[in-house]
Amino acid sequence: MLPFSQVDVFTDEPGAGPGLGNPVAVVHDAEGLSEARMQSFARWTNLSETTFLLPPQDASADYRLRIFTPSRELPFAGHPTLGSARAWLEAGGTPRGEHLVQECGAGLVRVRRDPAVVGRLAFAAPPLVRSGPVDAELLARLRRGLHLAEDDVVDAAWTDNGPGWVSLLLRDAAAVLALAPDLAELEGLDLGVVGPHPPGAEAAFEVRAFAVGAGVDEDPVTGSLNAGLAQWLLAAGHARAPYVAAQGTALGRRGRVHVEAEGEDVWVGGGTLVGVTGRVALSPA
Repeated sequence: MLPFSQVDVFTDEPGAGPGLGNPVAVVHDAEGLSEARMQSFARWTNLSETTFLLPPQDASADYRLRIFTPSRELPFAGHPTLGSARAWLEAGGTPRGEHLVQECGAGLVRVRRDPAVVGRLAFAAPPLVRSGPVDAELLARLRRGLHLAEDDVVDAAWTDNGPGWVSLLLRDAAAVLALAPDLAELEGLDLGVVGPHPPGAEAAFEVRAFAVGAGVDEDPVTGSLNAGLAQWLLAAGHARAPYVAAQGTALGRRGRVHVEAEGEDVWVGGGTLVGVTGRVALSPA
């Protein structure tokens, strides 16, 4: 029997309890589990991601994390990073330095605590492994998959920090919320879509994530995507930090992603709320 947590991420709604963000399942003390066992358990939880906390292999890390969707392992993902950090802290973990340092497939990721808001954590966005423009053939496929005309798309770019994100900027948040994607057309892709809310709105942008390549039709709230989007939107002049992005609205969630830029770092954060703790029966094989 291994310690187990389920943490709701990107929500800090006062008094609301879990259910408004994106949950991640976290298995503690998982060093005896095989990769096949991890994948089968992630398939069973049927959440966007399930993670496994392990001793670090890098001496500068506080812990190592493996991240699985129902269909594959990811080198990095945002809401699992924050949720697993919260679970590790709740289990008595103590960072060696100012920040928590997570070791994962994408390398070392720093995570910091917000001293002003209990439970709010942020990670430093890792470098993009693929950026730049989207070729015409893929862009046409993305438009077909989202039933968009050519002039509906303001800009497009690769925003891939590990999971494979390619992203579109639409003219406004209403256009993002109105999307009814053809998932068959988007098979094998991980697509992010973003559009601005009117000035003065609570959130600056509305975001949706169609993670068809990861076996998730639509992800409620997505840290890795918001990290890649922030790096792209800020560099291209489409956004100014700090800002808040809303995600999950189309799924009845109220995710809020807080983006800050400090020097060369882009920090992506939000609330974390432990909803379930206990033990889970997992055999090593």
